[in-house]
Amino acid sequence: MLRHASSFIAPVMMCFLVPLLIVLYEHRSSTDPVITPLVVLFIIGLVICAAGLALLIEAIRLFILIGNGTIMPWDPTKKLIVVSLYRHVRNPMILSIVILQIGEAVVFGSLGIAILAVVNFVVNTIYFIASEEPGLEKRFGEEYREYKKNVPRWFPRLSPWKPS
Repeated sequence: MLRHASSFIAPVMMCFLVPLLIVLYEHRSSTDPVITPLVVLFIIGLVICAAGLALLIEAIRLFILIGNGTIMPWDPTKKLIVVSLYRHVRNPMILSIVILQIGEAVVFGSLGIAILAVVNFVVNTIYFIASEEPGLEKRFGEEYREYKKNVPRWFPRLSPWKPS
């Protein structure tokens, strides 16, 4: 159980701690309310946050239960995950973090959190192309290459991919 606790460190930092610090910084000398004054935007932002959080929890759960590993590079999954969210998109965990950050940017009216979401997306795209995907190809071989051909990196398929 303790081994899997590390799966929550990076997401908690990127989804809660860093955005909190950004909001505190942005509003440190402002008399504006921290919460978006437009109730509709606030509610939309909360819905986006809830969706991102639900997806994140499910992605981490699958890493632990199906992949028998963690999200940390020093303790990767032992099995390729091709169920549930992973039948629609190859990187649901990072995608869920970006979605959650976008929701927070809307809730708090925060340009800083919006920039964080964009930077997170760009940095992870570069990392996945340069390191993660080649590593997965080495570890899982043809199984991963087939998966990669059929499941998009970021923009989910509408219908789930069914491995042969």
